[in-house]
This record gives sequence, structure tokens and C-alpha cells, in this order.
Amino acid sequence: MNNARDLYLFRRQDGYIPRIAAVHDLCGYGKCSLGVAIPVLSAAGCDVCPVPTSLFSAHTRFPKWYMHDTTDMLDDYLDAWVEEGVELDAIYSGFLGAPQQVGAIKRLYREHPQALRIVDPVMGDGGVKYATYTDELCQAMGELVDGADVLTPNLTECSILTGIAYEGQDVDEAYVRRMMDALLDMGAKSVVIKGIVHGDGLIRNYVAGTDREMVEVSGELLPYMLHGTGDLYASALLAAIMCGKSLYEAVGFACQLVVSAMHVTRLQPDYEVRGVSFETTLGQVAALLG
Repeated sequence: MNNARDLYLFRRQDGYIPRIAAVHDLCGYGKCSLGVAIPVLSAAGCDVCPVPTSLFSAHTRFPKWYMHDTTDMLDDYLDAWVEEGVELDAIYSGFLGAPQQVGAIKRLYREHPQALRIVDPVMGDGGVKYATYTDELCQAMGELVDGADVLTPNLTECSILTGIAYEGQDVDEAYVRRMMDALLDMGAKSVVIKGIVHGDGLIRNYVAGTDREMVEVSGELLPYMLHGTGDLYASALLAAIMCGKSLYEAVGFACQLVVSAMHVTRLQPDYEVRGVSFETTLGQVAALLG
């Protein structure tokens, strides 16, 4: 069995700018989703083509927010891409606004069969689903597991996807392996399970793939939580992959970048609500280009 350290998903030719469809929501205020994905992937020298799944006035950590569901426009939106002959190297999905939007992602898969499929199944955290997520939407999100080149759930999302009971963040490796095996059995090619903590100052992530052993990647655990760190993590991971790093290296880079951004964030006003301030860390992403 091969080691997850050796898995390279994208070989980048000198000077080539890969194109990525980013299927996420867009927030007017607050640090998350497309507001994170576009600058992070752009700093890695990628052409980011957003497919907005919802428009939010602000993210849902704020007490007051407005959401506009974009489902009705997606077919026309993607029809126009077909007419323009848009070609994609990767399809990166995150927060969805309605179950029907899974169909739009599957359409992109059909029209771009060679593109990498990066699925961040944004559904909840801390054992709780996000406010806009219904059981129907969670079930539809599960359809994206099969065929995902990289799936990046936290433990809450692992529980929703697999039906295995959520047991908190302090879980043993056997529990993580059980989750990992279930997701791989559902058809994911590689899985990164995020956010395991044991009270020793570290946050652990586990990486495995089809016929590849599970490997642990750990980083510094900070004593506060921030909105948008999951989006930053997945975007940084994909940025590293598109710069030719192995999946193992990409997980390590994403862990380190999130910690750097969290340190910067704590110096900002209203950081507890507004979310992760990543802007001054974009130089680290650009350095991936070497």
C-alpha cells in the first residue's frame, strides 16, 4: 500500500495558469467562501471562475443576514460557459444554497471529466448543522462524495455524511479510521478529516486515499475559533495542489496558513464575529509558485 505523502494530483507546466470553477456562496461582509477562495487561489497563480450558489449580506455568524438563493440562474449561467468554450482544470465546491445545486456541480463534472473534483462539504461544525442546511440538502451533498478527488470534511460533516454518531473533537485514531473507511467506501478517492483535538496544544488532520495508508498532519491549536477558517483551509490546500505539491504537503501548508491568519486576525476589531483575516498571508500562498 502506498503512502498518502506520495499522492500528487496536479502537475503544473511552467507558465501555465490553471482554471478553477469555485462553486461557493458570496458574502458581502465577513470572511468566508468566495471572498476567501478567489484571492487565495489567485495568489497561487490560478484563474478562479466563481459559480455563486447564494448571495449573503453577511455570513450566518452575524445575528442579522439576508440570503438570496441563486439556484434558478445556474443553468443559464453554465449554458453561457458552454457557449464560450470555458475549460476547467478543477472544480472546487463548498457551501450550497439548495439541494438542486448538486445537479449544477454534477453537470460541471460531466462537461469537464478531466477536471479535479475538490469537495469541501460545508454543512456544520461542533456537532450542529448550519442554519440554512436541511436534511434534504445534507443528503444531496452526500452525492458529491462519490468520485471526489479530495474530500475535506470536519468531524461533524463526517457524521452527517456517514451516519456515524458524532462523538466530539477528542476522538481516537480508531474512530477517525472508521470515518475515513466509510467515506472511501462511499467513493471518495482521497479524504482529509480535519479538527481532531486531544488537549495537548495540537490540532490533528488525517489524510488517506484509495490504497493509501492514513497519515496524520498536526499543527498549532489556538484557544479561539473563527468563522471562515474551513474555507481558508480548503482553499489553501487546493492552492498548494495546483502548485504541484503532494496532498500531504498541501495539508501541512493549509494547516500552517490558517494558524498564521488566525494570529493576524486576533489583532483586528470584532474578529470573533467578522472572521479570519487572511489578507497579509497571501504572500505565503504566492511563494508556492517558487
